[in-house]
Order: sequence, then C-alpha cells, then structure tokens
Amino acid sequence: MTELSYAHGTSHEPLLGTTIGALLRMTAEHVGNRDALVDVPSGTRWSYRELDDRVDVVARGLLGLGVAKGDRVGIWARNRPEWVLVHLATARIGAILVTINPAYRTDELRYVLKQAGVGLLVAAEEYRAMVREAGHDPTVFLGTDWAGLIDKAVPAALLADRERELSFDDPINIQYTSGTTGFPKGATLSHHNVLNNARFVARRQGWTAADRVCVPVPFYHCFGSVVGTLAAITHGACVVIPAPSFDARATLAAVELERCTALYGVPTMFIAELAEPTFGDFDLSSLRTGVMAGSPCPVEVMKRVVAEMGMTEVTICYGMTETSPVATQSRREDDLERRVSTVGTPLPHVEVKIVDPATGLTVPRGEPGEFLTRGYSVMLGYWDMPERTAEAIDAGRWMHTGDLAVMDAAGYVSIVGRIKDVVIRGGENIYPAEVEEFLYTHPDIQDVQVIGVPDEHYGEQVMAWVIPRAGAVAPTAAALRDFCQGRIASYKIPRLVKVVDAFPLTVTGKIRKVEMREQSVRELGLG
Repeated sequence: MTELSYAHGTSHEPLLGTTIGALLRMTAEHVGNRDALVDVPSGTRWSYRELDDRVDVVARGLLGLGVAKGDRVGIWARNRPEWVLVHLATARIGAILVTINPAYRTDELRYVLKQAGVGLLVAAEEYRAMVREAGHDPTVFLGTDWAGLIDKAVPAALLADRERELSFDDPINIQYTSGTTGFPKGATLSHHNVLNNARFVARRQGWTAADRVCVPVPFYHCFGSVVGTLAAITHGACVVIPAPSFDARATLAAVELERCTALYGVPTMFIAELAEPTFGDFDLSSLRTGVMAGSPCPVEVMKRVVAEMGMTEVTICYGMTETSPVATQSRREDDLERRVSTVGTPLPHVEVKIVDPATGLTVPRGEPGEFLTRGYSVMLGYWDMPERTAEAIDAGRWMHTGDLAVMDAAGYVSIVGRIKDVVIRGGENIYPAEVEEFLYTHPDIQDVQVIGVPDEHYGEQVMAWVIPRAGAVAPTAAALRDFCQGRIASYKIPRLVKVVDAFPLTVTGKIRKVEMREQSVRELGLG
C-alpha cells in the first residue's frame, strides 16, 4: 500500500498548561540574574528578575488606566524594550495585544483599530501625526507618556486578583496577516498557542539558559514576538535587539558584541548580511544555531550561512501567523542536505498532511499538494470574521495554508511554492521555487525571484527578477537562457529578465510577488 503524505510530531514531553505571565515569573525565579533582554542601540540590559519586575509595573499601570480582561490594546512601534514590556504586561492582565505593522499608514491604522475594537493604543512618538489623523484616543506615546503610564500603577494585590481570573486558553494576541488581496485578517492567538510553539521551536535549536539570540526580525510579527521573545522566556535565554528595524551591519555587530549563539532572519536578511561589504570584519564565532524562515529558503543561501557564518546547527522553520507560527522545523542534528533542502518535520504535538487541492484527499508521499496542519498551534480564528475563519479552518480543524508542498518517505516536507504563484505555461505547472533554486547557482546572481506574466500563446510566461552580485555583470535574458539550456526543462527557462537593486518587500522581509507581477505587466504592456 502506498504511504500517504501524513505525519505527526509524537512526543513524550507534555504541552504547557500555563499563562505567559506565570511562566515569566517561574523563569525569573530560576534564572533571575541572567540577562533576559539587551537593546544594543540604547544600552538597556535587564536580567530576568528586572524584566519580571518591570512587566509587573507596566501591567499595574495598564490596570490603572482601566484596561479590563479581553480589552484590545494596540501597539505600534519598531523593536525596542518597551515593546517587550507591553507584550508581556498585556498577557499578564488578560488584555489582547493587537500588534500593528510599522509600515502601516493612516488608512491601514484606522482599519485595524476599528476592526479589532482597540481601546488603548501604545505608539511610538514618530507616529503621533498619523494617530492624530486617525482620530484615535486614548493613546500612550512611548517616551513622552511612558512615565505617566507607570505613575498609574495600582497596588500589586489588584494585579494578583486579575491573574487569578486568567486561563491559558484565553486570547492574548491579534496579529494581522499581510495578505496580498482584500483587507488584513486578525489571527487570534492564545497563551496555549504561542507558549507551546515557542518552547518547541527553542527545543529544536537545543537552547539552554546560556543561549543568546539576536532578533533583527520585527516584534509585531510572530517571528520576533513568539519565536524570539517567548522562546527565550521558555528556556531562560537572552534576547538581543540589534536595531529598531533590520540593518545588516548592526545585526552583525550585535552578534559580535553580545556573543550571540543564535541568529534569526528571513532569507533576504541573511543574503544582505552575507553581502555586507564589512562582513569579514566581524567575529561571528559564537554563532551555533538560529532560524531562517518567513519565505522559501534558498539552498545555496543556507549553505553559505553554514559555511561562512558558522551556523552549523541552523534550522529552517515553516509556518504562518495562523499557526502560532511554526508547523514544521528541521533538526540541528539533521544532515546538511535535509537542513538545506527541506523545512523539516512536524513539531511535537502537531499534525500535517498534504492533500489534492481539488479533491481534498491526502496524496501519496512524493506528490505535491496543499499543506494542511492541525493541533494546539492552530489559531482560535480570525477576529470577528467567522466566514473567513471557516474558509481557512475546515470541519476537521485542519488549517489550509495555501502552500504547495511535498513529503518524502521519511516525513520531511519541502515547500514548492504558493498555489497562487504556480506558473502555468502551455499546460505545464512550473513551481517558481524550483527555478529559483537552480538560478541561485549562477555565479553572477546574488538573489532571484521567479514570477509568471501573461502570454498570448502559452497563457503565462516565466520571468526572473535578478539582483546581481556586487561587481558582476548583470545577466541578460539570452545569457540566462544559455546558462539554463540542457540543465533544466526548456519550459521552465525564464524568457524574460528584469535586473533590479532590490525586491519589493513587506516589513517582515517577505517578497511581494503580487507587486512584482503588477509592475512587470505595466512595464511590458501586457495588461
């Protein structure tokens, strides 16, 4: 009988049944004197005992402002120590933190505030004008109003009373997806969702209280707040903030200065770090592990991260905001081939299956289909959007990701692309990730993205956007065809090439292929 594409993360380790606030207290009791948070730009350095005390004060201040259990509190700022305090303090009082993308502008801000029903907003001073334009009140501005928030702190006994009312199944975070069509949807996550996911992601990296993770990814996203901050708390490790937003040089400098053992990033961040002109000046010998995630991880980039950055135990994670966020992760003990070419196996207590998008039936191993996942990590739902929730989570509680994947005989999963990104040329399905992986082997290409554009004869045609290596001659369409000829199937060879300095990105570093297609259609007159 053919084995089907289904796997589950068996584990003898039980799930945590606690809240974020309670776990932070426990960690502070066990490793109170160890570094919990270091912010390199400001020089802030807090131990776990200091972090726990500061979170208490902010939580009591929020209570003093009248924030009730279940109230939505928005936060709109780049990475900074106060972001972490608000994150942990809202969870400690049972408020729901609404994380707002720093790239948003007034209309997007207004939409999120209304859709989530945000009461109190905590915002960086730089956004004051837009907050005023959006007409939102009350707002606590970081810096000018922060002392006032602290002054509102109620007695500790009132905080203890509130904590006794909390359950680990309570919603504590709404994170808006950066969807490419329609309005953003607010994935609603519980203590149980995020704490357990954070813990097992850290486990696969082999973390202990001695680890120090450099987090250049944004806190407003699960990568920064869950896989970063909460993962550290579950193991008593230290979070290092290299800069308010991603800066390749600042990231490398923070790793050296703080002797970080782990480094996070999406592929574009690692590519930028490797391309940093002063890369060779930094001592990265402390690095051991980390996570590359957020979008398909090119094999050639992974190999360079291992060889040139010393991250011999680096892991790849796959998931989405709706799954808290990680569903599968490679193991640090996996052989290099599996760690660079797959997204690993399911995390403990997580199920995955790959199905035919048309029939919903599980496909045999080795065949592509849609990636589905089920378990503790699947969100509670989209905030106040029951219809959209029902579209994403079926009757069996399987989360439909919209991603195409293949599972091998050993249960390792490879992502081959988004269903909507598949290029259909003359009836042939072309997975952009497969073509991109091959083009990364071109000696003059630093980064590449493949899209489909309209074609009168074939329906769609393959197009490559290329960022050349520094000092290299940008490859022409003809040169790229010559490079591909006889090495990949002819129908997969890009017929169109656009040379660029950068790709359009979301604030989390994900490639905006929709924008690339739209721009290409306009420039080529294919509308």
